[in-house]
Amino acid sequence: MTDVQEQDRWRQGRKDGAAYLGQEVRFAREHRGMTQQQLADETGYERPYVSRVESGQLLASEQFVKACDRIFETSGFFTRLRERVTERGHPGWFVPYVKLEQGAKEICDYSSTLLMGMLQTPEYAEATFRAANPREDDGQIATRVEARRQRYAVMEGKRPPLLWVILHEAVLRTEVGGREVMAAQLEHLALQAANPNITIQVLPFSAGSPASSVPFIILSSWDGTRVVYSETRHAGHVDESAEAVESARTTYDRLRAAAVSPQDSPSLIRSIAEEHAR
Repeated sequence: MTDVQEQDRWRQGRKDGAAYLGQEVRFAREHRGMTQQQLADETGYERPYVSRVESGQLLASEQFVKACDRIFETSGFFTRLRERVTERGHPGWFVPYVKLEQGAKEICDYSSTLLMGMLQTPEYAEATFRAANPREDDGQIATRVEARRQRYAVMEGKRPPLLWVILHEAVLRTEVGGREVMAAQLEHLALQAANPNITIQVLPFSAGSPASSVPFIILSSWDGTRVVYSETRHAGHVDESAEAVESARTTYDRLRAAAVSPQDSPSLIRSIAEEHAR
């Protein structure tokens, strides 16, 4: 398949990327005269997994698409398609931020309402997407969740950024997805705080009016460039001006000074997790 043919088929694909990828897997399997069970055996997965991928109920894993490329001799087509599907899981205006995030040396995040996407569990992420996109089906939601999950990969790379997160206490107490989902999310968050590249602080209710009522992120790249990222419901904004970066940095320092220390924040997070679990 040529690059042009691949691009044409991608443009003709459904809005639901997981369903489109699954459809392509089915086409390739049927062209080879294989059953779902045979493909399952060749890829090392169970037949129900193949069925869910082909029906668009589940976004295929990296390992699965790489196996498909090997079995169908498609020269990386399914791997590249999955990358496009994953990127498409983000709103178009958010993709530039994701690219900045992938090349960041340091990320300073202030979350005032919802937890930053990189640290969300799949269940928490699903709850946020279902609340914001009530008309989307399971396949579309699954694509969004997978795209968000993939953002954590930057923390597992050879040069992970230093991630500093300040969470308003409201983020920890809002029952996103229900009490069980929140308890698991906060336990996950407390575990992440043990990562030497991740620092988490909680801004408690007792701190009073915060230095900022809206979330924002400061990203520093390896070449010394700094930008401030913020967003509204339908758009994201990257500001590279020295004035904006300095103002955001000053605000972040004030938030950090008012927050519970990095040493004590994990205990507070676990305490609130226990409240959700009751």
